[in-house]
Amino acid sequence: MAADKYQDIRDAIRDLCAQFPSEYFRQIDEARGYPEAFVDALTQAGWLAALIPQEYGGSGLGLTEASVIMEEINRAGGNSGACHGQMYNMGTLLRHGSEQQKRAWLPKIASGELRLQSMAVTEPTTGTDTTQLKTTAVRRADRYVVNGQKVWISRVQHSDLMILLARTTPLSEVTKKSEGMSIFLVDLHQAIGQGMTVRPIANMVNHETNELFFDNLEIPAENLIGEEGKGFRYILDGLNAERTLIAAECIGDGYWFIDKVSKYVNERMVFGRPIGQNQGVQFPITRAWINLSAANLMRFEACELFDASKPCGAQANMAKLLAADASWEAANACLQFHGGFGFANEYDVERKFRETRLYQVAPISTNLILSYVAEHVLGLPRSF
Repeated sequence: MAADKYQDIRDAIRDLCAQFPSEYFRQIDEARGYPEAFVDALTQAGWLAALIPQEYGGSGLGLTEASVIMEEINRAGGNSGACHGQMYNMGTLLRHGSEQQKRAWLPKIASGELRLQSMAVTEPTTGTDTTQLKTTAVRRADRYVVNGQKVWISRVQHSDLMILLARTTPLSEVTKKSEGMSIFLVDLHQAIGQGMTVRPIANMVNHETNELFFDNLEIPAENLIGEEGKGFRYILDGLNAERTLIAAECIGDGYWFIDKVSKYVNERMVFGRPIGQNQGVQFPITRAWINLSAANLMRFEACELFDASKPCGAQANMAKLLAADASWEAANACLQFHGGFGFANEYDVERKFRETRLYQVAPISTNLILSYVAEHVLGLPRSF
């Protein structure tokens, strides 16, 4: 159903990705680099502006179409992690920014003149317990002064703008711990070296991510998005989009692994027969395919609800968990049945294996999703 409905998008993304074969991403990975040419090509073709309304220079598509774009990038052997922030980070600005802010920034984001790839929420001492964040933004005349620290903040080095969540009212002074946090749009060119320090974190996925330090960083008050103190609620919109898009990326990864291993086990001859003839090989691949197909349905349900502006927290989280598990299951089968060749760089299995493993941990861990569904869907007592 979904494949037919969005086939034009799939075909267009596949044509674009064909210009960037596996060798391209392999070389980027080996150099610990960033796929600048690939991201530029996606931007120039308008794909990263999918969610921006036409009146601001975007395509005006829904999260459903955006998820198909991300899925196809990963299915083609690429890694959407290099650019998916451009898709969902601007949602906070679009849904909660003033008309003046949207007209000032969204057209430039849509054209690629500005990149909004980064969102600074996570901190080293609080992790996913966002309401306890320690970074503060204090109003002084026409500016906010920011102090604190963030960690695992991705694509800062390849962005012009960054969404920042900081506490504007001390935790001791709010009625609910989710209140008193605010969202700011940070001009990184003005911030870096002038109150903001970026320290890159080398990691197993070649995922450009960083630790940030704020020392009296000044942000113009006009860069506050929405109302002061309502930032946590604003961020949740973007997180549902993020989790749904990453579910789609995992689905793309899962299809890549299954396509790759199915071809290999049909051709690999051992004891005079293809290894794919053995049920011990067939069944793990088939089970991964079945689980991937189920995750795909949940992905589209989450997208449909989001696009209809209906609550979708449970569906977004469940889609992310199911898709991440299915892609990891497919990755293990693919690596296992390639044997030693699965560890060779030239087969790309080990690179994609590392990339898809990330989503067992980020942007939200499996256990936290289970806790969320237990509390909010099943009505079980809050566990933390």
